[in-house]
Amino acid sequence: MRGRIAAGLRHALFAGALAGTVEAASPRGREPPACRGRITGQDRIAAVAARGELVLASGRRARLDGLRWPDDPAAAEAARAWLAGLAGRPLATREAAEPDRWGRITLDAATRDEAPVDLAGGLVAAGLVQVDAGEGDSLCRPALLALEDAARRAGHGLWAGTMPVPTEEVTRLKEMVGRFAVVEGRVRNVGERERRTYLNFAPFGAEGVTVTVSKRTWRIMLERGFSSVALRGRRVRARGIVELWRGPTLDIGAAEMIELLDEEQAPRR
Repeated sequence: MRGRIAAGLRHALFAGALAGTVEAASPRGREPPACRGRITGQDRIAAVAARGELVLASGRRARLDGLRWPDDPAAAEAARAWLAGLAGRPLATREAAEPDRWGRITLDAATRDEAPVDLAGGLVAAGLVQVDAGEGDSLCRPALLALEDAARRAGHGLWAGTMPVPTEEVTRLKEMVGRFAVVEGRVRNVGERERRTYLNFAPFGAEGVTVTVSKRTWRIMLERGFSSVALRGRRVRARGIVELWRGPTLDIGAAEMIELLDEEQAPRR
């Protein structure tokens, strides 16, 4: 009896921790609008389809929030196999109230058993996937970035022998057009315009990487202290789909997709 009670408490505490992961999404502990109204539930994984789509025992299809599935087939299969290994185990879920445009439930999930496993956190910590807010304007689990950083420093999975692409490597980034990239570099100047803000990583007139930020996201960044003055001259890490517009460009939809780097810990190039 005590064992069952203890297990129940662990499950409840873990589910509570899962539900609380979004509280750090803003400096003031308030959930971004896109992360509000999520519903707790229970389910099981029946199967894992291509690109990590979950087929649940309830018959629903779902996707884990905050992740970028690998483009490389071998890496994608490794991530799929990791998730498939959890099939049949009971899950505690925290689900978005509405499905996405493909009819899938967006959720966070953790197994509800003696050794709970955080699905998204486990994938990121193993270096099997990268963190990405996708089409959302907020990353509901910003703590995933710290797990990714640890995996990167340890060289796990996707990070074995590779690091974020330096913004100086313009030719390399041109070859990545249409693909997801994590880049690092020093912001040379910031151009604030009516609809977008431009973070430029090359001297004026030189070809280089540009990160574009929507007006709405820039407003959120300003509230968090990411002003043009604060960013100019600082090393940052940014992530997104590479496009080509005068040079490699990443369009940022969520404020969490830009991180200020500790100058003392910045990698030497």
